[in-house]
Amino acid sequence: MSQPLPLPALHASHAGTWLRDANGATRGCSKGEAVMAAADTPQLLMNAPLVASRLGYPDLSGLDLLELFAFVYPARFCVPTPKGLAHALGLEEPADDAAVPLLLQRAAGALVATCESDDWAEREGAWSTLQSLARLRWPWAGVLAPHVRRPERAEKWLFTRLPEWEETAERPQPAQVLIDEPEIEAQLERLTGEGAERREGQRLFSRDAGHVFGPRDRQKRPHVLLAQAGTGIGKTLGYLAPASLWAERSGGTVWVSTYTKNLQRQLRRESRSAWPAARADGSPPVVVRKGRENYLCLLNLEDALQGGFAGRPAILAHLVARWAAYSQDGDMIGGDLPGWLGTLFRKRGIAALTDQRGECVYAGCPHYRKCFIERSARNAAQADLVIANHALVMVNAARGRDPASRPTRIVFDEGHHVFDAADSTFSAALTGQEAIELRRWIVGPEKNSRGRRRGLAARLADVASYDDAGGEAVEDAVVAAQALPSDGWLGRLAENAPLGPLEHLLAAVRATTFARDESGLEMGYGIETETAQLPGELVEAAGTAAQALAAIRTPLLKLAGRLEAIVEDAPDWLDGQGRARIEGARHSLAWRIDLIAAWEALLSRLGGPADPEFIDWLQVDRNDSREFDVGIYRHWLDPMKPFAKVVLEPAHGVMLTSATLTDRDETGPDWPHAITKSGAPHLELAPKTAEAQSPFDYAGRAEVLIVTDIRKGDIPALAGAYARLIEASDGGVLGLFTAIRRMRAVYGRIADRLARAGLPLYAQHVDPIDTGTLTDIFRDDPRASLLGTDALRDGVDVPGRSLRCVVMESVPWPRPTILHRARRAAAADQEGGAKRYDDRIIRARLAQAFGRLIRTREDAGHFVVLSPAFPSRLLSAFPEGTPVTRLTLEEALQRVANGVVSADLSTAETLPQ
Repeated sequence: MSQPLPLPALHASHAGTWLRDANGATRGCSKGEAVMAAADTPQLLMNAPLVASRLGYPDLSGLDLLELFAFVYPARFCVPTPKGLAHALGLEEPADDAAVPLLLQRAAGALVATCESDDWAEREGAWSTLQSLARLRWPWAGVLAPHVRRPERAEKWLFTRLPEWEETAERPQPAQVLIDEPEIEAQLERLTGEGAERREGQRLFSRDAGHVFGPRDRQKRPHVLLAQAGTGIGKTLGYLAPASLWAERSGGTVWVSTYTKNLQRQLRRESRSAWPAARADGSPPVVVRKGRENYLCLLNLEDALQGGFAGRPAILAHLVARWAAYSQDGDMIGGDLPGWLGTLFRKRGIAALTDQRGECVYAGCPHYRKCFIERSARNAAQADLVIANHALVMVNAARGRDPASRPTRIVFDEGHHVFDAADSTFSAALTGQEAIELRRWIVGPEKNSRGRRRGLAARLADVASYDDAGGEAVEDAVVAAQALPSDGWLGRLAENAPLGPLEHLLAAVRATTFARDESGLEMGYGIETETAQLPGELVEAAGTAAQALAAIRTPLLKLAGRLEAIVEDAPDWLDGQGRARIEGARHSLAWRIDLIAAWEALLSRLGGPADPEFIDWLQVDRNDSREFDVGIYRHWLDPMKPFAKVVLEPAHGVMLTSATLTDRDETGPDWPHAITKSGAPHLELAPKTAEAQSPFDYAGRAEVLIVTDIRKGDIPALAGAYARLIEASDGGVLGLFTAIRRMRAVYGRIADRLARAGLPLYAQHVDPIDTGTLTDIFRDDPRASLLGTDALRDGVDVPGRSLRCVVMESVPWPRPTILHRARRAAAADQEGGAKRYDDRIIRARLAQAFGRLIRTREDAGHFVVLSPAFPSRLLSAFPEGTPVTRLTLEEALQRVANGVVSADLSTAETLPQ
């Protein structure tokens, strides 16, 4: 048993603050005393930014146990709470907040003892990293130095230790195979395992899913299936059964697309029943594929380690390097990098270590053969199953680097989000942030910017020296890019001193948007206005800006042509790596050329008649009254039109599945609307539909309570209701809000009160913790509660007692944006009109929120809506048979405290659905 580390320890929560001397007793203290102690002597603490927010002292620093854990156990999971740390280290969890400082000392002792152990699995590289961290004055370096022994032989640098990927032959076209239903059922039985419960709904669902894997009859006519499967059907294994059979027999690749990272993790787990971890040749048959911005960029990491980062971000870079040596796939966002690590360092250090700007140099990078991104792409090209997200599947279909590896058999799980993903993917936005990213991609770092120069000239220096016309095109593009916004553009706009044609355009956009605003600037949120009746100054600025963009696009087009010519008539010096680098540059160029062309098209419509297929508007983005972007936006009125052309048309089989694929009103499921939102009608297709009801007993395991005596806009009453509901439920509450400001107000009023009762409360946009980690904390502690917004309504999977009550502050009405207004107006001529359009959105949100409550047969709980005027027409959002009751807060508290009791609903009005 390791000994506690004899260093002082500090813990702060909403319930109070405690200090423990190095070898003494723990005592409660004031916040001021804790701040003074931390300023005087480095304290052991856990999650310094969170403790700092509790103490109201943002400059707090010390010996953070989470940083030590990340050093000792890189790529290992730990819930970042005292209880979570205790479980991760095999220690006894603290009984209360006062016991946490002693736990911190014990945990520090256990981690230091691990560094001395002979069987420390992550020893390699630790000593070298510690020397670098000591030079950066990492607080833990001096503590660890006596305990991390110097290796007998010099340790290899990270970039030499990482394995290289190997080129493989292109996969042949899939064989045309037909899988019959008995084979699918037999495969499903193998995947579910011997002795598993036979679920008739899952069996029928699996048979229907097999339809999309049949041979296509006509070009541009894919098999399309819309399958609604209630929670608990087991739809993942349901579609993996035919998918795995088809992949095995055809030699092809199936893509399964999700909307949330949580479902990606679940898919990876469940796919193990169908595929081994590795094939005989060592290659993975299942690959999780994400966008480039999710993976560690080794070149960015090298820059950071060699001086590109300074101070605390440099410490983060070394801890990330430790992780990279042990990571499964280099995925920094939702992978095996602890989600809390980046938040310990406050600045955007994690984002700076990924390829955010698409400025990859491909084969020109010294780490190209070890690149996590390239390895993932190559593994995906050879995989039987690729697990991706909706946005990546659409982008890959639209502009994938290798047409042969674009998805042709696709399952869109969480299919109710396909419309929103298409809306985002196929939109255009000419904003200051987007334009400055384009400038950096062309020009590279300017003035005193840190980091490697990666502008076009640096990336294509050898091409420019070989090909005069290509070199001239690069120079012309760099000169033309000076018209784009540069650093400090937002400040210049605020001072009415724009530089260059694009900044003048953005200044005119900003002025027009503010002039027309009627929402009240004190609200502090983003504002927008339509592009009708624009002032002449803005239209004139748009014309000048369009000319400037055309001047950038012209040399880029010329450069793309020169690169194509070099590849076709390759010079002697162009080896395989050089060819790959040029191909990568061509792909990036095509993307930017298309982007600029979309911007020019957007500007050309300003001042003229509106295009009925698009919605355009001007917008100033703000957060808490701080402006962070200005721009012009264009969305398709129906984004499923480009989706059908780009994704459906080239595919052979596509399945959309979800528990809430259709809207349900008093007449039943609305399949015609679901078919319209699939994009199939744009190809004149009539997709097949299937439905499997949830096996859960909603009537006996859940209750919907509509509280009628909390007046809208009464923040004190709203906060009191949340506090009392959390107390009645003894925690385990997921609170959903439609406005961040109200959520913060409620949190500020009740967090201390609940903490004193031993009921921890966490909140999105308040606690300095990422959403995924907040969910992990919530899942780990049955007495914790979590407040949040839309991301929690769709992305939380917390089965069991940790989530036993969902509370919505109000009916989730759609925000009255210009985009919403246009689509609502377009729906006015359809059956049910604009009102039905809104109702569909609200019912979908309610159904998704209710879906957080019951995840397994054993789950039970209450769904509470604090709305005195909840329309009865929205009640069909809840599963058939679920008891729905209007009642007072006092009555609701009694029901929540008693748990779900479906037998007696006589104390309040029970509503039919």
